[in-house]
Amino acid sequence: MDGRVLVAYATKYGATQEIAAAIGNALTSAGLKVDVLQVDRVKDVSTYRAVVLGSAVYVGQWRKEAVAFLVKHEQALSERPVWLFSSGPSGKGDPVQLTSGWKFPEAQKPIAERIHARDTALFHGALDPEKLNLPEKLILKGVKAPIGDFRDFEAVRAWGQSIAAALKQQGG
Repeated sequence: MDGRVLVAYATKYGATQEIAAAIGNALTSAGLKVDVLQVDRVKDVSTYRAVVLGSAVYVGQWRKEAVAFLVKHEQALSERPVWLFSSGPSGKGDPVQLTSGWKFPEAQKPIAERIHARDTALFHGALDPEKLNLPEKLILKGVKAPIGDFRDFEAVRAWGQSIAAALKQQGG
């Protein structure tokens, strides 16, 4: 391990990538060495001292490439500190309240527990109807999801700073 922290993410339209970058910036500002990479660009996590993994959420599910990453690297993730985040709900207010208490996909909770994830966070997402395909626009209309960018970068940075503090407390 070279002391680097991996911030890996799965995104469809780029909003989750920007959240991952903000987390990476918070870690870098705290003096940590960080790589921010899309999950499909990560071949090996064993060289990292810690991993932050996040995914965009659609209808309560992580993107399939994030799930595949979690499954593929489960053993290596269990050997280092891991934090998990999801991005997706739109609207004003607490994202966990907006999702009726949902914070992380049920199907991935057993892996999150086995790897002893330090924390799971849920951040607001962004909905730009110009980027959506027709089926997505129809779903959006059906569920009456609020349109716009609801991401709270102050909350994202604070979460990143809490991860940096935890890692520095560990020594490094």
